[in-house]
Amino acid sequence: MRASFLSGLVLLFITAFAVAESETSLLVSVPDQRLVVVQNGLRVAQYSVSTSRFGVGDTPRSYSTPLGNLQISEKIGAGAPEGAVFKARRPTGEVLRPNAQGRDPIVTRILWLRGLEAKNARAHDRGIYIHGTPVENLIGRPASYGCIRMRSSDVVRVFNSTPVGARVEIVNVPLSRALHEVAVN
Repeated sequence: MRASFLSGLVLLFITAFAVAESETSLLVSVPDQRLVVVQNGLRVAQYSVSTSRFGVGDTPRSYSTPLGNLQISEKIGAGAPEGAVFKARRPTGEVLRPNAQGRDPIVTRILWLRGLEAKNARAHDRGIYIHGTPVENLIGRPASYGCIRMRSSDVVRVFNSTPVGARVEIVNVPLSRALHEVAVN
């Protein structure tokens, strides 16, 4: 019963959230630590993520994850191997395997986010991304420094299916509630 209820809500959300049939959009739930990909009006994928261990917001140097409507402003790392390390959005040549000990750099792909509202207007300047992490054992719980972290194999899939300009909605409510609120409005 619960699964069919959630499936119904997802379909209602998809109808309301996907503005055009050819548009791809992403929904991130902070409490659920999940990212949903909506493409051509259908939910095509769902992934576990990690948002900030410091909570939500857009204050500079807060290391928090901004909420609201954002969009992908730039995609970085096409063709890089899974685990490729990036420093200042440039590949270093180093490649890390999942759960490598010692460091926690940005790896594999970067989807740079730009805020579209006053409450997330600093996201781009703060360097808020959806990106891969070698610390995959922490995916599914708040562990980042503001970004949305994903497993390398998952971020490759999202990178390949999501164009620059795609909308990203980050919410601080469970997916079921977010989908219900979108369906009601």
